[in-house]
Amino acid sequence: MKIYTKKGDSGKTDLFGISKRISKSSIRVSTYGEIDELNSFIGLIRATANSVYKLNNIDVKFKKNYKNMEKALVKIQNDLFIIGADLATPKPNKKYNRLSKMKKIGIKDINKIEKLIDDCTINLEPLKNFILPGGSILASLFHISRTICRRAERNTVELSEKEDINKNIIPYLNRLSDLLFVFARISNKSLKIKDIKWE
Repeated sequence: MKIYTKKGDSGKTDLFGISKRISKSSIRVSTYGEIDELNSFIGLIRATANSVYKLNNIDVKFKKNYKNMEKALVKIQNDLFIIGADLATPKPNKKYNRLSKMKKIGIKDINKIEKLIDDCTINLEPLKNFILPGGSILASLFHISRTICRRAERNTVELSEKEDINKNIIPYLNRLSDLLFVFARISNKSLKIKDIKWE
């Protein structure tokens, strides 16, 4: 299969189950494009974390936290693929109904994110101030991914106001951005770098 098809040269693309091609500037295409962007950025975080993990002078706590984060991030990347496919399939249409057996993001997935947040925050100092994005490179990358996630969430909300979508996607993205924030804090703590408070 060729990587390029030239079908998108006119600025239009296909959605699954819809015969009419739509503009790449549409809110739906923009939304699942931002999900893809977030997924790719999380891949960068995993690669960066893996490089940090291999350094000999890394704190033992980071290595333990890294393994837990790596497992969670792989699950999240798979979830984001599911969300992207869901958003690329407008409903109702016959093919969407045929895809009903395919996994879609649900309450259980949201609950898993919430449990991760709860488990991670046990070992963090309670926040009394806003903190500035930064610290370690890894934490900074998590902060960027958090903002990408928030942007994807905003676009998903806009799409939901115009079209029918899976109602679980918005709360999932909302919790995910919170988890990425927590992962940023854990990264700094594990690497013995203090969060900078907003003054």
